[in-house]
Amino acid sequence: MSTDAEMAIYGKAAIYLRKPEKERIEAQNKPFDAKSACYVVDDKELYVKGTIKSKDGGKVTVIVNDTKE
Repeated sequence: MSTDAEMAIYGKAAIYLRKPEKERIEAQNKPFDAKSACYVVDDKELYVKGTIKSKDGGKVTVIVNDTKE
């Protein structure tokens, strides 16, 4: 993990290269289930995060996290 002193070499751009400590800790503490997490092809965003709701044979039902589709 880089420290503020190490990021100082990037000057004003440093704030865009690393998330604040609070955001990083929150992201690390979010629950993650590798068996149900997936990415789905999207026309606007290329790929979006999704959660597998059910599997039936060769078909998979996915809930897109941002839109609840």
